[in-house]
Amino acid sequence: MLKFYYATISANSQRVWITLLEKQIPFEPIIVNLDGEQFQSEFTAINPLQQVPAIVDDGLRIFESLAILDYLEAKYPVPELMPKELDKLAIARMISIISLTELQPAAITLSKQLIGVEIDPTSVEKARQRANAILQFFEDTIAGADSKLFGDRPYFTGNTFTIADIVAGTLVPSVAMFGISLDSYPGLNAWIERLSQRESFRQTAPTPEGVQAALPTIKKILETR
Repeated sequence: MLKFYYATISANSQRVWITLLEKQIPFEPIIVNLDGEQFQSEFTAINPLQQVPAIVDDGLRIFESLAILDYLEAKYPVPELMPKELDKLAIARMISIISLTELQPAAITLSKQLIGVEIDPTSVEKARQRANAILQFFEDTIAGADSKLFGDRPYFTGNTFTIADIVAGTLVPSVAMFGISLDSYPGLNAWIERLSQRESFRQTAPTPEGVQAALPTIKKILETR
């Protein structure tokens, strides 16, 4: 059986967890406590970079969330979470990559300010501006001018839930915690509500109590980044 190494407070872990549930893949969940367990030899043998998530499937170990999602899509193609049409495939990839390479770093910077890690105010303002620019692009994609390509769409590529919704959906809802209002993004608000109704998102969402309890660990991790 596939082994899934994860942390409940990790957005990177959550997107893999959601994918496993959406595809109904049997798996053994293995929690890695980020208070130091990730540095122990047992987990380092799985992922020498000492980060979650990671999976081991039929003896193959894979880490980095997008690489895991690609693997799961290729090996377990039903239900399909990556579009075949070129335009929709490009959008799904674009949204996923922007989420991880642009929005997530901005969120990390804003997280540092939120929990009291010392950081240059200029960096915080740049991160806030970057996050809003990304949110506007996402809004335009799902409900704005770009949506004319496919008409009204409940998800980023149309009527079908895809990897793009999983990857962005584990990051976008959290920006409100950093003082970024989503009031100007009605399309994204409707999309977030739609995602929250999916069992996979309900089951994997961190609880407020869990996040609060994890704050000292999160602060310790962010102080090293």
